[in-house]
Amino acid sequence: MTRDVVDTPEGLAEAVARIAAGDDVIAVDTERASGHRYGQRAFLIQLRQHDVGTVLVDPEALADLEGLAAVLGEREWILHSATQDLPCLNERGLYPGRLFDTELAARILGMEKVGLAALTETLLGVELAKGFGAADWSKRPLPDDWLEYASLDVEYLEEMREILIDRLKQEGRWEWASAEFETLLDFRPKANPEPWRRTSGMHQVRDPRGREIVRQLWLARDEVARELDRAPHRVLNDTMIVAVAKQRPASEAEVRRVPGFRSVRRKEVWLRAVERAQQTPESELPGPAEQSGPPAPKNWKRKHPDAAQRLTDLKAATRVVADELGIPPEVLIPPAAVRALAWQPPAELSLDAVTDHLAASGARSWQIALVGQPLMEALQQPVA
Repeated sequence: MTRDVVDTPEGLAEAVARIAAGDDVIAVDTERASGHRYGQRAFLIQLRQHDVGTVLVDPEALADLEGLAAVLGEREWILHSATQDLPCLNERGLYPGRLFDTELAARILGMEKVGLAALTETLLGVELAKGFGAADWSKRPLPDDWLEYASLDVEYLEEMREILIDRLKQEGRWEWASAEFETLLDFRPKANPEPWRRTSGMHQVRDPRGREIVRQLWLARDEVARELDRAPHRVLNDTMIVAVAKQRPASEAEVRRVPGFRSVRRKEVWLRAVERAQQTPESELPGPAEQSGPPAPKNWKRKHPDAAQRLTDLKAATRVVADELGIPPEVLIPPAAVRALAWQPPAELSLDAVTDHLAASGARSWQIALVGQPLMEALQQPVA
């Protein structure tokens, strides 16, 4: 079956008119090429309304998506794992009016297998084709079997939504789900002011000069990757960055002797980056990453035993409620909210104080209503 892709302003105008005349609920998905291209942008947008059918849009070929943004902004989107797709859609100015996340709905219902393929089979008995999720979706023209695969990702979302809504209402969990979907409308990935610190293997680099080498190589790689529109790891992998930083080379000759460096491309770019790192004044070298929020719990037992005991008690209390409801603890309450409560509980261990603390950490009202009392009681237990 041949699937047409909207890749001209005229074709988009026609598609927008069809969508505008259709239902106010629309299934939405994207295909990206983050393993191949720079960034997380969408290379295909899949849209489906039951009374219109499926529309495939090539956002790379269309500079202006304003008309599409207008009609989509008036509709409820059905997404599966919304946080995966919203950033690249937002990047092109596309925002939902309302939202339903099939994966999140399934998790709130306590379903064990919540991936799209597994959920489609569980709810509808339909097996989705597999095989192209990690493909290079920047390729043009896109093969017909890829387009068919992409179309199936939105084919059944509306049917699944109807089933999930019925189950949520039957279980008395529709209000919980609605609150979560409302929260998702404001989802934005947290900006990382120092993305170079996320270099894989960074924990092996323990000295300031080594960290500066990582930083300069990361920045140089990012610039090249952006220019080439290529995934950064395809330009220079993290393993090589860390290997150079661990050696702390003091000269070009020492850089060239790092195992594996001889086989990398653009050697001069990386050599200049290392030279910049070598010339950075001591006073400007990066220190260890600044701690935001509580430290990693793995160190609490040794360094902060009281906090570690509180965390154990709070997790146990959360698990009891989660098991009673048959949902994952992380759906019942954000883990970060539990850690923050364990690390620095309110001075007054009242329900109001615990409620305020959890709300300030991002817990929703329905979550606090379910676990606020058990968490307060857990905090009131004497610390051994």
